[in-house]
Amino acid sequence: MRRGPLRLIARTLDKAWWDNIFSESAAAAFWQTLSMPPLLLGLLGSLGFLGDWFGPSVVDAVHDKILAFSRTVFTQNVVDQIIGPTVADILTKGKGEIVSVGFLLSLWAGSSALASLVDSITMAYNQYLVRNSVWQRIFALLLYLVCLVLAVFGLPVIALGPDWLPTVFPRDYQDDIAWLIQIFYYPATALGLVVALATLYKVAVPRKLPWHRGLPGALLAMLLFLCSSIGLRLYITWVTGTGYTYGALATPIAFLLFAFFIGLAIIMGAQFNNAIQEMYPAKMTRRERRRWRRLEMRRLEQRMHTEEGYRAWRNGQAEDIAPEEPVAPEAQAPAPREEPDDDAAELPRNGVPLPEPPHKQTEPRGG
Repeated sequence: MRRGPLRLIARTLDKAWWDNIFSESAAAAFWQTLSMPPLLLGLLGSLGFLGDWFGPSVVDAVHDKILAFSRTVFTQNVVDQIIGPTVADILTKGKGEIVSVGFLLSLWAGSSALASLVDSITMAYNQYLVRNSVWQRIFALLLYLVCLVLAVFGLPVIALGPDWLPTVFPRDYQDDIAWLIQIFYYPATALGLVVALATLYKVAVPRKLPWHRGLPGALLAMLLFLCSSIGLRLYITWVTGTGYTYGALATPIAFLLFAFFIGLAIIMGAQFNNAIQEMYPAKMTRRERRRWRRLEMRRLEQRMHTEEGYRAWRNGQAEDIAPEEPVAPEAQAPAPREEPDDDAAELPRNGVPLPEPPHKQTEPRGG
């Protein structure tokens, strides 16, 4: 196979096209939109219990950080009309809903977005049929629960960390530390998202690859989403300035487009990782080498067992077909003797003719 950057890009685009990346991204956007309220219910409703442990300021800080981060990604209308009211409503009512049956159903509905992404990633890696479809849906639910637990304990750290971290240092260095945190906050957030995407690419597929193999696709996904987000914001600003709007559907359509580009970036990153794996295969890990040795020993044992059975079968066939015993000459029937012709004269070995038998002699003539 011819290698090179152009070949890698061509392989990525060709595989993504034949895997219907736009349809998969649209499906992911639909499930992201449909599962956003249940997802926020599970996430922010669980934060209500942390407010009892650490105080109500934790919930307020998480609320402000979510809205601030959303404003850097989505447009102002999407944040004010969709994300903001949903977050505020769940933070005020979610704590009572978390012990209800509806919350359990929201876990299943909230994992639908992650399930669609897992399906698309396994398809990009050519491993869609490796895992059972029912188990893959359960796996997506378990993965969603793990992410939910990590987010519940991680969001307060992210929200309160920038304000709490400078207080750990001496007073003379607090201003400098606060300035460094303000500068590196968003790059650190982007780095954390890249690490999370690389981890998703590793755990989503049944046949795991080394973790660092997911980094190129994660970086590409981050770059694609940033470019598409900036382009979409500029497009929406331009459309709004021209006076052409979608009316009441403008905000939901904008949110759907953002969700579409999120799915497109994640799936394209998986396709890029798969193209790298096809052109530059990863070396087997120790676990894979041990598994390969076990499989080879099992194949060798099975081959030897098959050959032994074949030889035993051939020997049994040879014993069943016994050779015919030769017949003794005495037991053979004598060949029938050919009667001599009466008219034929028999000559002895010396060549002198024998006298005629009496019945054939001519009677003497009488006088």
